[in-house]
Amino acid sequence: MLSKGDEHHTVPLSVLLKRELANEKVERPEITHGQACQSKKGEDFTFIKTECQRVLGDGVTTFSVFALLDGHNGSAAAIYSKENLLNNVLNAIPPDLNSDEWVSALPRALVAGFVKTDKDFQERAQTSGTTATFVIIEGWVLTVASVGDSRAILESAEGGIYYLSADHRLECSEEERERITASGGEVGRLNTGAGTEIGPLRCWPGGLCLSRSIGDMDVGEFIVPVPHVKQVKLSSTGGRLIISSDGVWDAISAETAFECCRGMPVDAAASQIVKEAVQYKGLRDDTTCIVVDILPPEKADPQKPAPTTKKQVKGVFKAMFRKKHLESSSHAGKEEYYEPDYVEEIFEESSASLSERLDSKYPVCNMFKLFMCAVCQVEIKPGEGISIHAGTADPKKLRPWDGPFLCSSCQDKKEAMEGKRPSGASRYSSGSDD
Repeated sequence: MLSKGDEHHTVPLSVLLKRELANEKVERPEITHGQACQSKKGEDFTFIKTECQRVLGDGVTTFSVFALLDGHNGSAAAIYSKENLLNNVLNAIPPDLNSDEWVSALPRALVAGFVKTDKDFQERAQTSGTTATFVIIEGWVLTVASVGDSRAILESAEGGIYYLSADHRLECSEEERERITASGGEVGRLNTGAGTEIGPLRCWPGGLCLSRSIGDMDVGEFIVPVPHVKQVKLSSTGGRLIISSDGVWDAISAETAFECCRGMPVDAAASQIVKEAVQYKGLRDDTTCIVVDILPPEKADPQKPAPTTKKQVKGVFKAMFRKKHLESSSHAGKEEYYEPDYVEEIFEESSASLSERLDSKYPVCNMFKLFMCAVCQVEIKPGEGISIHAGTADPKKLRPWDGPFLCSSCQDKKEAMEGKRPSGASRYSSGSDD
């Protein structure tokens, strides 16, 4: 992350991918993974699928998916998301895209997939909820979508630590608290009587500590499933990714997590991180960890220690991301755009507004089909689709025939999330630990 005073220049994805394709020496990384868990409630679930195949022109390319789902108020939402989230995301990506178009389409598809998973699960009238940290690795590009307080954190081979997910605890964001209260919810601590308040900030009704999740129909639609999405590109030296539930991050820091498992193979690393967290704070919650090594093929030795130590790289990184930019945007894609040394940020968006997140901001052909709902992908008859810009105060978005479009059911969902109509969900007063 960059401080407010730093320049914010993202790197065009097409430039990165074209440059990589032009360099015949650049190979796809070798990916290894391990996971470990100590269970308290049995509500943490993982989803791992490597070497997923996708047809690309005359050939086939692959990508890998790693997800951690930390359920609360039961495991139903976590299980449902584990079984359906990936398919919902992939179904939102148009066919026949080339490699850079496919990766560019992921942020929007992840938003649609998360919202559809939430909507479909709530139709089952179950009150469970779940966090979701969902990682797609395609070549050297990592795309991370997250709701809740599980985290994905990357350490590059050069030793820099990068936070790829957002923490949606109410304690962490005044903007999220204001959004919830503006949509009809209340935010406050548990009142024990006589004016005494204890514990973390919670959303009422329901008592949830999070501002975003999948499920949680008993809390209200202002707890939205719209994920924070971040997309970065590793240099060809690779890195190590840790995806863990709050059972880890409530106990140890990112620096401690990476340091305690340095030089270990991925399975042993995941076990060591969980062990470290439980030793520090005890087993108070499900404590789950996935470790993913992303390495050049010639360095894909799980026994090999990391090439640098924390001491060696101390002081090297003054910002969370080093962004290389050109003097003029007219030079984009030319040879002056030199090979990166560090992790480069491609995309980041955290808005909770479905209209903003579904509005395509990148030039991808056939990004959405004219008569297809942008969320649930059902066909819409001509004249029945509702523009995502309907009802907007932005004079540039007042034309109701501008897509993408939503079906009536998804439009109702969007309005409820924005506080424009009361949620039809039943309400409960009991608090949740997440």
